[in-house]
Amino acid sequence: MRTGMGLTAALAVVLGVAAFGPAQAADPLTIRMGYVVPISDLPSLLLEKKDLAKHLDKSYRLEITRYAGTPPMVTALAAGEVDVADLAYPTLPIAIQNAGIADLKVIADGFQDGAPGHYSNEFMVLKDGPVKKVEDLKGKVVASNAIGSGVDIAMRAMLKKHGLEDKRDYTVIEAPFPTMRAILAEKKADLVSAVLPFALDPQLLAVAQSLFASKDAVGVSEFTMWTAREGFIAKNRAAMVDFMEDALTILRWYQDPANHDAVMDICARITKAPRERFGWAYTARDYNRDRNLKPDVAALQRNVDLTRDLGFIKASIDVTKQSDLSLIEEAAKREK
Repeated sequence: MRTGMGLTAALAVVLGVAAFGPAQAADPLTIRMGYVVPISDLPSLLLEKKDLAKHLDKSYRLEITRYAGTPPMVTALAAGEVDVADLAYPTLPIAIQNAGIADLKVIADGFQDGAPGHYSNEFMVLKDGPVKKVEDLKGKVVASNAIGSGVDIAMRAMLKKHGLEDKRDYTVIEAPFPTMRAILAEKKADLVSAVLPFALDPQLLAVAQSLFASKDAVGVSEFTMWTAREGFIAKNRAAMVDFMEDALTILRWYQDPANHDAVMDICARITKAPRERFGWAYTARDYNRDRNLKPDVAALQRNVDLTRDLGFIKASIDVTKQSDLSLIEEAAKREK
């Protein structure tokens, strides 16, 4: 009798594994990822090359959401609505200190602004307008995509270098990047933030000129980086390494000159703009992206210190301690 019960129990276990084990093993992790700018932010392009993502829909699924700026992404992180956030350098310490997300880790490179031979975000004024130098912005209105964003910090840093302080000397308004051309042309702001791909809009270039670039204010910056919470990484490490491996494969495909015509086609389809506008995409004329997705930690530390100096955080953070590059390092080993 005992033997029969043991056999029955064993069969039940086997049947249970057969019924539920494979389903659980085959149920992939859903990774919810956030980004801000199409084309410039790699997350916007990942699902365009599903054919290269060998682990997609096997060990993980990917849900991509676009945000108006990185500060709203911090809110989403705190609420548990996003798992991997493509943050800008000021919002990393803001998330850790101000939003209380102490376990947030830098896990990969987004892109670097102002690296030698590569693009740097621009701040534009009307060609026929009154602003010819930074000092002319006193008493004027400047437009940022979001208060506390990377673009916003660089703009404030440059104005501060020239003796101008927010509220005392100028007014900041917030506006999405795609609307900057109209805001400048309609004279709702005297200076607007211009990032790729919007900075190369022929309609913008017809009326605007660059007053300064982000690199003039802050030098080389680790402008964006992928981040995730420590608990999420620990719980889902295997799937996250798979995701990073696929991301590396896809990034390198976009960076390969042999694929440039196809890259232009993808950019045109996503933005619904003429493909000839995207000759710069993922070339030396674009932002710099490390082919191993490894962030410039030293630059990021300088950027975070600047965020402190401008008063957005009370104290700086040790970027090294807030980084976990083991995922991308393991993924890179697979790709060699």
